[in-house]
Amino acid sequence: MSSEKPQVIKAKVGFFKLFFTSCLGTLLALGVIVGGFIFVGYQASQGGLPVIKPNTVLKLQFNQPIPELSNNSAQDPYDFQDMLNENLGLTDICKLIDIAVNDDNIKGIYLDLNSVPLGWASSKVLHDKLLEFKESGKFVMAYSNYYDQKSYYFASVASPVYIHPQGGFSFYGFAGEMTYFKGLMDKLGVTFQIFYAGKFKSATEPFRLTEMSPENRKQVTEYMSGMYDMYLEDLAAARNIDAAELARIANNALVREPQDAVTHKLVDATKYKDEVLDELRSKLGTAEDDKIEVATLKKYVSVHKNELKSNNGSDKIAVVYAEGSIVDGEGEKGSIGGDKYASIIRKLRKDEDVKAIVMRVNSGGGSALASDIIWRELEKAKEQGIKVMTSMGDVAASGGYYIASNSERIFAEDRTITGSIGVFGMIPNMRGLLENHLGVTMDTVKIGRYSMMSRGSAYYKFSEEEGQIIQESVDQVYKTFKTRVSEGRGMSMAAVDSVAQGRVWLGKKALEIGLVDELGGLDDAINAIAKSANLTEDNYSVVGYPKTKSFEERLAAVLGGEDDEDEIKTQLLQELKSSLTSSQYNEYIEYIKAVETVKSMKGVQMRLPYHIDIK
Repeated sequence: MSSEKPQVIKAKVGFFKLFFTSCLGTLLALGVIVGGFIFVGYQASQGGLPVIKPNTVLKLQFNQPIPELSNNSAQDPYDFQDMLNENLGLTDICKLIDIAVNDDNIKGIYLDLNSVPLGWASSKVLHDKLLEFKESGKFVMAYSNYYDQKSYYFASVASPVYIHPQGGFSFYGFAGEMTYFKGLMDKLGVTFQIFYAGKFKSATEPFRLTEMSPENRKQVTEYMSGMYDMYLEDLAAARNIDAAELARIANNALVREPQDAVTHKLVDATKYKDEVLDELRSKLGTAEDDKIEVATLKKYVSVHKNELKSNNGSDKIAVVYAEGSIVDGEGEKGSIGGDKYASIIRKLRKDEDVKAIVMRVNSGGGSALASDIIWRELEKAKEQGIKVMTSMGDVAASGGYYIASNSERIFAEDRTITGSIGVFGMIPNMRGLLENHLGVTMDTVKIGRYSMMSRGSAYYKFSEEEGQIIQESVDQVYKTFKTRVSEGRGMSMAAVDSVAQGRVWLGKKALEIGLVDELGGLDDAINAIAKSANLTEDNYSVVGYPKTKSFEERLAAVLGGEDDEDEIKTQLLQELKSSLTSSQYNEYIEYIKAVETVKSMKGVQMRLPYHIDIK
């Protein structure tokens, strides 16, 4: 057994991953490309690229998080299999289902679901799209070994719905948990110096309380209750069971075994997989031993990729997908970098073909500065006469609402979590941990009364006066936030204040209190902005941003020396650094520098052939 510490072993493994990524990346790329040619060549010899055969079933499984925009999610830079995957977004999945409706080769949809990692607003969008498919006259069949409440929400659309005889069915109502760290921090001797504005602003509660505040419990109870009511209403419509009866079934835990779900008409029968496949063959009219033609989403998108693009005219409606945390700088894929998104919007407003911008927001916020940077570019776009509207996804709260506040119109799903108009700041003080548990002490020298405020020290406790200065800064940002909402929404400051305070609202309620204009999805926002910009359906294209790339495109960018290579290297270095102490990182970085030096050599060199480390 190795005597090295786990973090050192992890660091070495990380280094060698980085080493091989740097040194052998070109060989790997060539291998993938050659493999791709072989694959294409093989397919050509077999009669061409993938096709959808007659009498095919579209099989839907959602085993990984679904972003709003395809391939716009963080990926493990060490996991090449992950890089190869096409991470389809919600927008494209819905388009593929629409295509399947009119595809004579697709006879129906088979749902194979255990759990679905998707927010409730997005779930509603996909649920309704499946319902449209079913109403077209094609079948939707669902089967699972286990249904949780999310996967059953999708399955309820199907007819029939089956479950394994020894499977599981969870149907007990909605519940949520928050984790509180104050007790742990107290034991460790860590305190958080917290400054916030808005009595409902609960983001700091885990570090200052040991349980929910009355205000937070109130807002969470309200939006969870509203969401649960809508959930039951949708199930009631799909299964033709009264919503009150569904609530009674859940409240009395009447479904404890799969057969109970049959008894209470939540599913149609218990069946083994082979029985389900036999019924599927019967629906398709194929013989008992015939192979069932199945198309996964991965295969289906490979056939219909070009149809996902809108190319109806030179005028553009740009849909900017703002999903993830709002962060300073460029940010990474799956986040909203203030500088990156400001640059995207700036380019769009300078593009004469762009007549309108729809912000598709799915974010709980983040940096106030980054939010304002994005807000400013949207203001500039409006000043140029470009129409700006917002479509909200699962969540568009706090900074996510900030960047939506100046839109001409705001569309939200009825289950969107929005609002949270409030701000906060947290600065840890680790003095107790360092002194009492680690024996580490620090001392300070101040040249200037408030000079320690510029250091952001995790050892320093702010004085009452210093705390007041920070609180005033937080209050000023909060005032700016409310002003943005007041001016953008045409509401008085008093009206904004009454619905602000950091309070979270469901989209349905946000419509009533004036924070959004209409309940609807992305398509509704696109149709509305097209009308507002005087565009007709046959003379504009819908183009999504930021531009994301498939694995093949990213690979080509690396080989071509584009910026993607630096981005990948940065991600690798960040992961390596996070697993090491400073001294360990400095040791390994020398090896990385040596690799980079060799890679950069061109022509005759006048340098030492290797690095000598004298100790």
